[in-house]
Amino acid sequence: MTKVGAKGDEASPLFTIKVRRVSDESQVTILNNKDEVNMKITMTSSSESCKIGNAKFIIHITGEHSIILKFPTPTEMKRFQAQVDFRSKCQSVFDKRTAESSAVQYFQFYGYLSQQQNMMQDYVRTGTYQKAMVQNFMDFRDKVVLDVGAGSGILSFFAMQAGARKVYAVEASTMAEHTKKLVSQSQYAGRIIVIPGKIEEIDIPEQVDIIVSEPMGYMLFNERMLETYLHSKKFLRPNGLMFPTVGDLHIAPFSDELLYMEQFTKANFWYQQSFHGVDLSPLRDAAVEEYFKQPIVDTFDIRILMAKSVKYTVNFLQAQEEDLHRIEIPLHFTAHSSGTVHGFAFWFDIAFIGSMSTVWLSTAPTESLTHWYQVRCLFRSPLFIKTGETMVGKVVLRSNMRQSYDVDIEAVVEATGSKAENTLDLKNPFFHYTGQPPATPAGSSSFD
Repeated sequence: MTKVGAKGDEASPLFTIKVRRVSDESQVTILNNKDEVNMKITMTSSSESCKIGNAKFIIHITGEHSIILKFPTPTEMKRFQAQVDFRSKCQSVFDKRTAESSAVQYFQFYGYLSQQQNMMQDYVRTGTYQKAMVQNFMDFRDKVVLDVGAGSGILSFFAMQAGARKVYAVEASTMAEHTKKLVSQSQYAGRIIVIPGKIEEIDIPEQVDIIVSEPMGYMLFNERMLETYLHSKKFLRPNGLMFPTVGDLHIAPFSDELLYMEQFTKANFWYQQSFHGVDLSPLRDAAVEEYFKQPIVDTFDIRILMAKSVKYTVNFLQAQEEDLHRIEIPLHFTAHSSGTVHGFAFWFDIAFIGSMSTVWLSTAPTESLTHWYQVRCLFRSPLFIKTGETMVGKVVLRSNMRQSYDVDIEAVVEATGSKAENTLDLKNPFFHYTGQPPATPAGSSSFD
């Protein structure tokens, strides 16, 4: 909500503006000081409007009628303009790297309370964030905090619990309206400032001491929100803190014959030569390729891992957005068991490094399950390796306009020269999790 006064009448009562932007239109509602609707305006790309000076905005209504809104500050005016101006303009960093269709779907998804609930009910995630902030209360006491991609605002509330003086909660989806309601009816009203918009496009009136966010996706990097998190450092004071501070992506070779055959079996549907009289077999190879391009999201028994994981670390205080456009991770494994390597398994850990304690959030298969699970990427043709042999290779994550990555995996057994590779689409994973405990690997005792 933004309060404005009528043009040329300093004694006129203040009005309140509510803006709800959905896709390609904004609904502007102007209420008087009795909370009664004074006017409703629908603004689209064809609406005529412009700013006047630093703190005024004019909107053409109809015929000879226009309305001029006078804002308390230039910042308030810019915030309003960002929500109602659909005209072509210089693209933000976010727009340059994101297809419009992907962005619309993304923000609609996170605008649902049910999706926020799903994340909030991940008690490992939510509890660890609260623990990290409260245990480092000296870092938050009387500080100004920026919450990037605030969602329901839960991290903003945690920052307040830790002693923050003020929090700017930036949220680009329609969830921002729900967050405003939560804040307005809490003890922190006036201290948590909800700002609708993308971090790449909004402005805040001061530098902040700490940035908090939950920007991790599957395999750490999916959704490319980490780049938004890094972009937000333009608002961070020198020597400021970031929670989380570092992220570690772990990669390890695994053996899972059942999973491998399951993918092939699904494609056998297309091997039918008389499906209601139609020969589907010309599409079987394309189906196999499609299924093997899908990363598998689930959890697994750690005994399927065939070597110690390789760790790739990103320090969020030091990294730049461009560092995440193409990520190449060299791999070197020494097998601790003999068997068939069907692909690579991925999980991540993040650390909140404060002055009083360091708190870790882990998505490893040895830890309590989170809504990130673990991710596995299969080879089209697996490799055989013996105990003590060395496997080298690489993982390359190539960012795309769909807020995700194309993932190239490659491995070579040095002793035999055998090679396996694949390219997967992280935007289109297969959710394999059944809710049941992971199956015991073949040949292993369930009593180990």
